[in-house]
Amino acid sequence: MYIPAAFNEINPERLAALFRDNSFGMLITAPEGIPFVTHLPFLLDPSAGKHGKLLGHIARANPQWRHLASGAEVLAVFQGPHAYISPSWYLSPNVPTWNYAVAHARGIPRLIEDPAELDALVERQTQYHESQMPSPYQSGLADEQRARLLDMIVGFEIEITELQGKFKLSQNRSQEEQRSVIKGLNQADNPHAAAVAKLMSGT
Repeated sequence: MYIPAAFNEINPERLAALFRDNSFGMLITAPEGIPFVTHLPFLLDPSAGKHGKLLGHIARANPQWRHLASGAEVLAVFQGPHAYISPSWYLSPNVPTWNYAVAHARGIPRLIEDPAELDALVERQTQYHESQMPSPYQSGLADEQRARLLDMIVGFEIEITELQGKFKLSQNRSQEEQRSVIKGLNQADNPHAAAVAKLMSGT
């Protein structure tokens, strides 16, 4: 990923927050040089290794799980807040642009097919998301039905070997212009713009 120095984000807490708040990402493989993409939710385990570990599962009918079986490096992409930046918000004539935050995680995958380990992974994912619900879901599936459904998916973990963050948030502008951009974003009546303004403000 092209990252000008002004936009290079290396703060692990900000990157972990982007993963947490934007966990629906893209898993990208390139068998025989042909890109293949699956859009799916991930969990980040920040305690594993230098950069953490990504966890998830895909449908067994999806051929991408066979790409993971090869052990070749994969790429996961996460898109954070993004918004159009009007040149009218600058203090001198300029051109339109776009502010955004993204993270790329490269790593080595490992398949999770053992029934007990796969069941634990799905339970971990479910509990994570259900913990944010006012009335958390409680599974009532019979053992046979649960086993049949688990057989339809393949779990994986990706040990992150390289982590890149690009937060393009007008850092190449003066503080006065940054404040003006934040004001314009907050007045845009757009949730994406408001999220960028919040990220620019560090709140």
